[in-house]
Amino acid sequence: MSDIKVDGFKSSGILAGLATVFDSYNDEEKKAQIKKTNGIFELRVKNMEGQEAVWTIDMKTSGSVYKGESKTKPNVTLIMSDETFQQLAEGKLDGQKAFMTGKLKTKGNMMFATKLDGVLKAAKTKAKL
Repeated sequence: MSDIKVDGFKSSGILAGLATVFDSYNDEEKKAQIKKTNGIFELRVKNMEGQEAVWTIDMKTSGSVYKGESKTKPNVTLIMSDETFQQLAEGKLDGQKAFMTGKLKTKGNMMFATKLDGVLKAAKTKAKL
């Protein structure tokens, strides 16, 4: 999944790890995660240099992570800094707090954005096994 990594973005390493976890799911686990989440997250992340990278977490059809914009309309687009995504993924920052303080912006279904935390936690748990 090296095609997910983007130089200068710490987020890309986290997302590549997430993709590896999704790939390791058996069909039953993948179907359960898709059924539980049922949507598409598009992540727009800016690094310290002001460059933007885009990734999509598809938990509606394929249960995968890929670099680039969503192939279909995402349920929510999350706009944040590289550092903010890293803190969210590590559980050091609460998504609602990030949103309320302006570190996280959303386009689309804001309530769906809350499901990202569950996806990240499930993947983190699986990665530790």
